Amino acid sequence: MGAQRRSRAGRLLPRHFADKRDVLFAGAADLEALLAERIALAPRHLAPLDAIAAALAAIGPDSMAPRAALRQRQVVIAASPELTERELITFDSLTAAFATGLRQRGVEYPTASLASQAGVTVFRTASERWVNGDHEHEMAQIVDNVINEFRNATAA
Repeated sequence: MGAQRRSRAGRLLPRHFADKRDVLFAGAADLEALLAERIALAPRHLAPLDAIAAALAAIGPDSMAPRAALRQRQVVIAASPELTERELITFDSLTAAFATGLRQRGVEYPTASLASQAGVTVFRTASERWVNGDHEHEMAQIVDNVINEFRNATAA
């Protein structure tokens, strides 16, 4: 019965994913769209990076996979140059989504591009800390901490 289940699951995979590796990046497009929308709808008084931070902080635990699964995902990606490249492409796509959300707010290109790149750096750092941390901080608190560190690092 177990072999039959595995075989059936293996037959179902191509219906949902073009490739087994796609499983590792499932949901990325949905996250991009969600964050772009939240950035676009953030309060108008917020600066571009603050609008991105507000969108990132709103990511709830139900939109994240369990930490153990995300840790294992990172091990698999780190072991494969092809998957590492694909992850970088995914982050580039997220940068474009952030810029789209900012442009919908009326932010001009150079500022939208720079804030989007900074926002993805904040997202990557906060996500890494959340996944690898043993603490129980919510993503919002981690994003806030990373934004503050980013501001301190870039202050004149």
